Order: sequence, then C-alpha cells, then structure tokens
Amino acid sequence: MTTLGWVDYAVMLLYFAFVLGIGAALRRYVRTSEDFFLSGRSIPAWVTGLAFISANLGAQEVIGMGASGAKYGIATSHFYWIGAIPAMVFIGLFMMPFYYGSRARSVPEYLKLRFDEKTRALNAVSFAIMTVFSSGISLYAMGKLLHLLLGWSFDLSIFVAAGVVLAYIFLGGLTSAIYNEVLQFFLIVLGFAPLVFLGLRAVGGWSGLVARLADHATATGFAPGAYTRSWAFMGHASTNPVGVEWFGLVMGLGFVLSFGYWCTDFLVVQRAMAANSMTAARRTPLIAAFPKMLFPFLVILPGMLALVVSPTSGVRQAAPIVSSTSPTSPTSITSTTSTTSGAPSAGIVPPKLDPRTGAPLRDAAGGVVLDYDLATPMMLLHFFPAGLLGLGLTALLASFMSGMAGNVTAFNTVWTYDLYQSYVRPGAPDTHYLAMGRFATVAGVAISIAAAYVAASFNNIMDFLQLVFAFVNAPLFATFALGMFWKRTTGHAAFTGLVAGTLAAALHHGLSLPAGASVGVKGGYLGVVTTFPSELAQTFWTAIVAWTTCFVVTILVSLVTRPRAPEELRGLVYGLTPKLVDTAVAWFQRPVTLAVVVLVVTVILNAVFF
Repeated sequence: MTTLGWVDYAVMLLYFAFVLGIGAALRRYVRTSEDFFLSGRSIPAWVTGLAFISANLGAQEVIGMGASGAKYGIATSHFYWIGAIPAMVFIGLFMMPFYYGSRARSVPEYLKLRFDEKTRALNAVSFAIMTVFSSGISLYAMGKLLHLLLGWSFDLSIFVAAGVVLAYIFLGGLTSAIYNEVLQFFLIVLGFAPLVFLGLRAVGGWSGLVARLADHATATGFAPGAYTRSWAFMGHASTNPVGVEWFGLVMGLGFVLSFGYWCTDFLVVQRAMAANSMTAARRTPLIAAFPKMLFPFLVILPGMLALVVSPTSGVRQAAPIVSSTSPTSPTSITSTTSTTSGAPSAGIVPPKLDPRTGAPLRDAAGGVVLDYDLATPMMLLHFFPAGLLGLGLTALLASFMSGMAGNVTAFNTVWTYDLYQSYVRPGAPDTHYLAMGRFATVAGVAISIAAAYVAASFNNIMDFLQLVFAFVNAPLFATFALGMFWKRTTGHAAFTGLVAGTLAAALHHGLSLPAGASVGVKGGYLGVVTTFPSELAQTFWTAIVAWTTCFVVTILVSLVTRPRAPEELRGLVYGLTPKLVDTAVAWFQRPVTLAVVVLVVTVILNAVFF
C-alpha cells in the first residue's frame, strides 16, 4: 500500500469536483431524449474528435496497453498503426455519410434501416452485453488500481468509482460524457508524459531501453530485437512475443478486429453522430487519428520500461505493493528483478499471487505468471514523487472515467431506443424515454460491477477485451461491409450470417487454447484441438474465423433470398448514394486531405520501427 500526501489527494478531489460539476452544469440543457443520448447533434468537430479517441482511451487502454507493452514489446503498436488508423480513415471517408445521413440514432437502428428488425435486435442485444463487459473491464482495472495504491478494498473501490461515473452521466447524459472526455484526454497526456520521460532517463534513453530489452528477449528465447522492432520478426509465430505471423496480425487485427471495432462499435460512432454537421462528423475520426498515432509512446512505453527498470533506480522507490488474482485476498509483496531463479528479468512487474496461499501463480509449464496489468501502476509508484503521483493517479482515474462513461452512454442509448422503445413501450412520450435512459444508466453501471469480477481471471485485460470484440464486432463488420457496398445483401442473410459468425467464434475458441493456459474461460471447453503461442494469437484467429464465416454465409443466403428494391436503399448503400463533395470548408479541413496526411504519417511510423 502506498501513502499519498495531501497534495495528491487534493489533485484527485479537484478532478472529481470538475467532472461532477460539468454534469451538474449541463443538466439544465438536457430537455429531450435526443439531448441526453446524442447531445442534440450540436458538438463541434474538434470536441467530438477528442471525445472519439478518449471514449476508447479507458483504463483497459492505458493499463491494458501498458500490460501488452510489457508482455509483447513494441509490437503492441500494431494496435494503433495497423489496428486503428486505417479503420478510422475508412469510417471517416466512407461510413459516416451513411450513419449521419440516415439520421439513425444508433448503429443497431442503421441495421434496421438497411436490413430488418431481427438483425437490429440481434445486434442491439449483443452490443449491450459487450458494452457492459467492456465497462466491467474498466471497473476492474480501476478497482484494482485503487486497491493497490490506496489500500482500499477491491469491493469498495469499484463501488466508489462506479458511483462517480453514474452521477455525471445521470445528470448530463452524452454531452456531460463528451466534455468530460475532452478534459480526461488532456489529463492523461499531462499525467503520462512525465512518466515516459523519467523512465527513459533511468534506463539511458531509447538506446538503453533497446539494449536492456535485447537481453530480456534473448533470455526468453527470442532474437535481440524482438521486443523493439514491430515487423521484422513477424515472419513466423515462434519468432515474436505476440505469437502470431504477419497474416494473422494483418487479417485478424488490422482488418477484422480493427474495422469491426472502429467502424461498427456504437461506443465511438456515437461521438461522431453528435457532431453539428455531416462534414464535422466525417472529420471526427480523422481528427482523433492524429493523437491516436502518438499514443503508443505514451501508454506502451511505460509497460516496456517496467519490464527492465531496476527496482533500485528512479526518483521514487516503490513501496511494498499488493497483488493478487483476487484482490479481496491481498498479500503484501515487493517487486522482484526476476520471475524465478535463472528466469529473465521482470523489472518492477510483480508476479500474480494465488489468493489461497499467497505464493506466485505458475502456468502449466511451471513458469511464474506476471501480473502485467500492474506494469503501468508500478511505474507510477516507482518514479512519481508526491504531487506528481497525484497527477498520475488522476490520469488513470480519468482514463477509467472516459472508458466506462463511453460504454455506459452507448448502453443506455441502445437499450432505450433499440430495445425498450422498439419492443417494450413503443409510442410513449419523449419524457418517458428520457427517464428510461437515466434508469438504463443506473442498470448499466450495476451490471458493469458484476462484469468486473469476470475480468479478474485474465492477467492482461487487453487480451480479454480483444476476445470480446472477436465474438461481437468481427462478424458484425462482415455484415456491414456487405450491406453498405453490395445492394444484393438481404435482411435474412445478415441475420443468419451474424448468428453463424458468432457460433463459429465460440466453436473456434472452444476447440483451442493458448499455450500454458488451463481449460475454461480462455478456451478448450469443447476439447483442445489446437494450441496457440499466446492469447492474442488465439483471439486474432477466432476473429478471422468469425468474420469469414459471417461473410460467406451472408453471401450464400443473399443469393437465395429476395433483395429489397433499390429505391428503398438510397442513402444506405454506397452505390445508390450521391457522393459527397466538401467544397464548403477550407482544403486543409476537408476529410480527404486529412485522411491522406494521416495515412502518410502512419506509413512513416511503421517504417521507422520496422
């Protein structure tokens, strides 16, 4: 447990006062359900752009990407430069015209307009489940962090954190969430930039980090550059820490999971739909892409540094910490320099503990299981003095708030518009749906608390999150791709394809298992037919199987069912919709110009770290 100074608590309390104050101030502007769920479509592009990225910048992003940085090295940058930027460009140029132009209030509602009611219902239910699971991951991460840093019980931590999020969304709806996400974006930058600077200084800069990670790589059986080069060792799954070859990476992450998330997940799409014009909606993901490209240096590097930083170096020495699989059964330990005798250095990343014995957990091969989720928090404890530690902790709190708030606002919209209004109480007054939206906010937070305990079984929450996306978003993207660009796609085919894709994901996951894992929540529950070197490798191929199955089944069923008349699909299908020409804004504000700049910079970053 760490003892915080009064200045640390002051910074945290000031942050809580701001977020609650924003919610209270915006309450009087929430008069209709559209105000509560879509901000009245009145937010400028730069605000929605920062909210677009901040909604994705939750605790699972900051802590999870730090964990992945420690576990996989610089290859984690693929989640940004391959697994985000191309899809953000695609949705800005090609998909936002359909979302915004159709005046759909949610992604499931667009599916109803394009296909039919049953496709909308299936997506609404699966999305609602996914959002509360994702929100639960954020809640788990923050509860674990507060337990570690402040010594609070895990249960108390998640209830307090969830209560704050509930309060400001309940008061101000999506507008409150968006403006808080902008505040949280700047806090995250200010909180983590000093951490990266201090960490690099402690190891001798980038060259020193490369040298130390080279030693770690050779000790774990990889080439010296495996942790600091992103593409060079992707020729075979056995030559890189991610455990996946380039095709599995590009197809599984770069195409299926990436486009499935950024192009169809209402969590982020909702921010663009709140923009004040079509051009602003299209610019929203492109504006977000610029800081997104640079975030690997802010959130991945702390995890990489935690793996090699000496426990005796730094500005501030880490106090004994608490780490356990079940945070309700803490055991005090100190970070060690190795996972076991003769094992590669673990820097300041602690092992995960058995809640029954307090001893380090071991995998099926006998190796100690590291608690990668604590990589970034350990860096904060290790380097930040009083005051700066409060800022760093507040940055983590901000990441949690933005991630959970994004999921909750998406959940309450889909529940109210796509489930409750459609099937439970159609035709009610608008004030009734506004009240239901607030009730759904309470229910969503309550379910998220339950989901937080499920996330405790993973030692890297980002792996768990990607698995959830593989089941839900991967087949959904196949449906969207065909529906938006092939007018022959039918409603029966879309529904059948989604069901088939999800079942295929479950089948693949149930017949496979990551190396060293036990049968259960990580797979193998239908029998172990194949094993993968890592959880991510398994997830990438699960996503590929889900997308391919949905794509093929949707095409086959479309060919034997009756399509809708072309005039019914205008504004919903690419070939039947007039092309947009952005002549009303300056050339440097046009979506196509922004997209070209974004893609060029992304190619350069991939080349530099190849």
